[in-house]
Amino acid sequence: MKRYFGYVRVSTQRQGVHGVSLQEQRAAIDAYAKRNNLSIIGWYEERETAAKQGRNVFAKMLKELIADKADGIILHKIDRGARNLRDWADLAELIDRKKEVRFAHDDLDLSSRGGRLSADIQAVVAADFIRNLREETRKGFYGRLKQGLYPIQAPNGYRDMGRGKLKEIDAVQGPLVRQAFELYSTGEWNFETLLAEMTHRGLRSRRGTALSLNGLSVMLNNPFYMGLIHIRRTGELFEGKHVPLITKKLYDRVQAVMRGRRTGAMPLRHDFLFRRMLTCGHCGSVLVGERHKGRYVYYRCHRAGCKVTTVPEVTMDNTFKALFSALRLGMRGRGDEICDGDVGEIGEMRDFRDMVEDIRVRSGDERARRESALRLLITQCEERLARLTDALIDNLIDKPTFEARKTQLLDEKRGYADQLEETANGPSVADVIDEFLELANTAEHSYETGNVPEKRDVVAAITSNSSVRGKEPAITLKSPYREMLEMQNPRCCDAERGHSRIDTQALFDILMKAAKEKIGKHQFTDEHTSPQANIAEAA
Repeated sequence: MKRYFGYVRVSTQRQGVHGVSLQEQRAAIDAYAKRNNLSIIGWYEERETAAKQGRNVFAKMLKELIADKADGIILHKIDRGARNLRDWADLAELIDRKKEVRFAHDDLDLSSRGGRLSADIQAVVAADFIRNLREETRKGFYGRLKQGLYPIQAPNGYRDMGRGKLKEIDAVQGPLVRQAFELYSTGEWNFETLLAEMTHRGLRSRRGTALSLNGLSVMLNNPFYMGLIHIRRTGELFEGKHVPLITKKLYDRVQAVMRGRRTGAMPLRHDFLFRRMLTCGHCGSVLVGERHKGRYVYYRCHRAGCKVTTVPEVTMDNTFKALFSALRLGMRGRGDEICDGDVGEIGEMRDFRDMVEDIRVRSGDERARRESALRLLITQCEERLARLTDALIDNLIDKPTFEARKTQLLDEKRGYADQLEETANGPSVADVIDEFLELANTAEHSYETGNVPEKRDVVAAITSNSSVRGKEPAITLKSPYREMLEMQNPRCCDAERGHSRIDTQALFDILMKAAKEKIGKHQFTDEHTSPQANIAEAA
């Protein structure tokens, strides 16, 4: 009895796990062997497309046949063995070596000229079917991409919603992915420490397992999270219609840290209250925190040749407390005498509120103008993209140039879209002024009752520089808190109470200027200074 190998194949791993094709092929081959009194001495099973050359299992089987380990092979159909002409040529070579190639579904006599011709035709048809299928699949794939859809599995932090539907942000993993971007952008984390922290917080891969270092790197490099779809194999970029998880500004900061354009310290073992927040007044070096006798914390300059600068943590703590107490609008600091004129402070706060409400009404027009300017810039980007596509179609530019300019325009458009969203949903000038006043009046309480991170946040929000010369702290406040503190002089003995109104107006002008600067810094990067400026440049 002649000996044969049985070969069964499916195109994907999923078909092999969830389908019944392998079992059906095996059953058909078994039945064919019994009908023809053939012996199957071994089975070869593969889960890979026959359109691909170099299949490991298929190649191993051919070697065994050439080594005379069997008299031939039995396949279910021709397309199970070969859908590319190279592999069909290998099978034809086996036939020329007098090895039998049989098909359970198509009982062809390959020893005859007519049978070989029929098999050759079927092999060519199978190869053409694969080429056509590949082309149609590619058309469908790129059609989805041009619609802004992501036709493959959603990246970590998003959920698949079905074919032809946008990916949606995962309610659990999405915020964790955003936190990973935010933490890494500070420059204080490397991959190992960030991975450990995010794993502790609950970040997982799509399969529910712990994320790997490579998975973290791929995630932080994926522009999908800011709204763009990048095809790594071809380097092409497409505009996605899904909701971005992060802004372009945050993504760019992460890339800057990753490429080494920004430096940052690694997390230290001792998280002192004023870690990396105090500098030496002599040389400008950062003061290093030290713990003595297990309980006393000092900050000292370690630069060689610098004058000894050492300050106890409790001294800096009391300094900030006194500073924030004096900052309260209309209050002079505890222990000062109070005279009858202080009842006017309530009226002063009322004046501030009236001014804020007035500017709130007028700021709506400025917001509308900014939104209109940004929409115009987005429209200009879309028109330039259309002209760029026309230039490619007319062979005026080559494909690499097209992709480079397309990437630049999509990146620019994404930046304008982020600015538009920030302008529409972000705070107005009046809102920021309210925040300034609220923080000035609550800084003392927030600092005294907060934990270490909360205290650091208050200090960072109000101060721009904190240095120590010798043992004397020197703290510089940010605007407008600096001006607010300068105007907190007692007015009890003023001969003219009318000065109160003048001071209030002057301080309000400072607050409004600082609010506009904060909004401008938040919304416009160095590349996009303002919508109006960019429109003028484009024109």
